Amino acid sequence: MKIAYQGEPGAYSEEAIINHWGDKAQAIPLPYLQDVFTKVENGELELGLVPVENTIKGSIHLTFDLLQERAVLIQGETILRITHSLIINPETKFEDIKKVYSHPQALGQSRTFIEKHGFEAVNTYDTAGSVKLIKEEGLTDAAAIASSRAAEVYNMKVLAKGIETHKENWTRFLIIGKEKMQPTGRDKTTLLFIVEHKPGSLLKALHAISDQGINLLKIESRPLIGKPWEYIFYIEFEGHERDPEVQLSLEDLEKVTTSIKILGSYPRA
Repeated sequence: MKIAYQGEPGAYSEEAIINHWGDKAQAIPLPYLQDVFTKVENGELELGLVPVENTIKGSIHLTFDLLQERAVLIQGETILRITHSLIINPETKFEDIKKVYSHPQALGQSRTFIEKHGFEAVNTYDTAGSVKLIKEEGLTDAAAIASSRAAEVYNMKVLAKGIETHKENWTRFLIIGKEKMQPTGRDKTTLLFIVEHKPGSLLKALHAISDQGINLLKIESRPLIGKPWEYIFYIEFEGHERDPEVQLSLEDLEKVTTSIKILGSYPRA
């Protein structure tokens, strides 16, 4: 089974694929998050794995935007404990480091460590990609923040482990595909909706969920392009779209919204 992810070999997304599927999966690295959606949407690859939320830095907004734009479905989720390491070229010494390279999420998750040592933070497109960059450029005055596994992949040196600001650092990933999932009895549903821009509209939509006794897990808003200060709302709640109470809730939701898109009903991690 080939599964697409954004990043270079050694990225956390690749690690999440290995943890979830083991040797049943072949992880396929792609440069951009959009590429993962494209490969799945056009059928070139059966599945993709994309980050959606981190317990320190919050939601990955681009993932929500792409879920709205693309013809894919969420088929599952998996959660990975994120432990950041400071990685250098073997000849680099700690006192030589002036800059640290990494993905903005990883830099944000390690902000306290970076500020403590006065390093300049430099954004890159990927954690493992930052390790690859300092290796290929032969940088001896810089470090990368990535997983210890990335250091192994590129034969680099781990100078410090566990540099994230908070140890309860977890990232949730979504499995995307084209097929709907069957109910398992331990499911969640993710959908988006748009309401009229007038008082009480959002409250009515939320009541459509709560009135059926459904547990709302998350709500997220993203700008509605072309209509300033209006929003698309993303919600996650317990249950499968085939569950009787969820079906009743969806019927009520259709009455108080202008648009609904079910992004997937799938097993909870």
